[in-house]
Amino acid sequence: MAPTLLILLWATGILQVDLLPDKKLVLLPPVNFTIEVAGLSQALLRWEPNPDQEGRNVKLGYHVKISAPQEEDYETRSTESKRVTILHKGFSASVQTILWTDPSLPASSWVSADLEAPAGSPGTSVVNLTCTTNTAANNYTHLRPYQVSLHCTWLVGKEAPEDTQYFLYYRYGSQTEECQEYSKDTLKRNIACWFPRTFINSKGRDSLAVYVNGSSKHAVIKPFDQLFALHAIDRVNPPVNITAQIEGTSLSIQWEKPVSAFPMHCFDYEVKIYNTRKGYVQTEKMTTNAFTSIIDDISKYSIQVRAAVRSVCRAMGLWSEWSQPIYVGNDEQKPLTEWFLIVLMATICFLLLIFSLICRICHLWTKLFPPVPAPKSNVKDFFVTTHYEKTGSNETEIEVISYVEEPGFEVLEDSVF
Repeated sequence: MAPTLLILLWATGILQVDLLPDKKLVLLPPVNFTIEVAGLSQALLRWEPNPDQEGRNVKLGYHVKISAPQEEDYETRSTESKRVTILHKGFSASVQTILWTDPSLPASSWVSADLEAPAGSPGTSVVNLTCTTNTAANNYTHLRPYQVSLHCTWLVGKEAPEDTQYFLYYRYGSQTEECQEYSKDTLKRNIACWFPRTFINSKGRDSLAVYVNGSSKHAVIKPFDQLFALHAIDRVNPPVNITAQIEGTSLSIQWEKPVSAFPMHCFDYEVKIYNTRKGYVQTEKMTTNAFTSIIDDISKYSIQVRAAVRSVCRAMGLWSEWSQPIYVGNDEQKPLTEWFLIVLMATICFLLLIFSLICRICHLWTKLFPPVPAPKSNVKDFFVTTHYEKTGSNETEIEVISYVEEPGFEVLEDSVF
């Protein structure tokens, strides 16, 4: 038993010694390093191990350094690498051989390759390329209950001839599509594109690549490509089915999540409550789909809600638009019949006031309603006798009134009563 164990230990030691790298090992650079376009905004880097490399039993790796269009540095054991990046500015990279199991061993020298920028006249490519995505319910299939649309706009290059025509493509994952619905400017040049249905996954984390090239009879139009992070261009829908109810001084608001492939727990919400009587705005942020607030019960309120995808589900993006306002409260318009009664009463009061003033000015009230005479008493009636006298040369008339008792009148009253 003991001799067998010794033989196994000796064989294992010999194998480990063979696997250990030779400190005198010299790493040689890779060969046949090439860079080619693999798709829209995709560069494929390929190389081969140096056929003269010694130590076939050692584990080799590769250090890749990208210098354009932006710097990037990484290590890999594979002999090819696909990178997602813009290509209208060209692409440059270098690679060297490293020992994967012993980084202390000096790496090989670098080998480099370039991908030239596409041809085109300066100033002819599109500028200010912007894109947005939006999610809608898909009623055509249960496998994909939501569909994503894409809308892109751009400006014509300053040096582009008037006959320039642009064409847009997008790539998401392995799917590439060309635009079929364009909007045009006054010169009938394409300046916007609309994809009502795309292969974009609104919950995905891949970048969206958009590529625009062009044609003209007078110049070579330089192409342009751009990468978009979905969270940065996704236009989230507002929450739906918003309801509000007031009980005393308590305002309760509820809503449903936006039309989206993300579940309920993936949304942050903001609620805006506007007091129309006081002109006061209250804004609250929350993660649930319900909110309760204390209010006064003599005001009318406008309520709106908006949403954004939370960072726990993807990178934080833009807020949605505010939902359409709904109104609750007691400061509502009075019914038409109530307004009619108010106007009628005010008119009657106004007419009565005018009539009273006219009566006061023209003494019409006394003429319409003369005072009631008092009952006759036993006071004796008198005949009024008027005498006129003339004095002096001025012939001034003096009126003399005398009261003469009529005989027999009292006897007549007594006989009647």
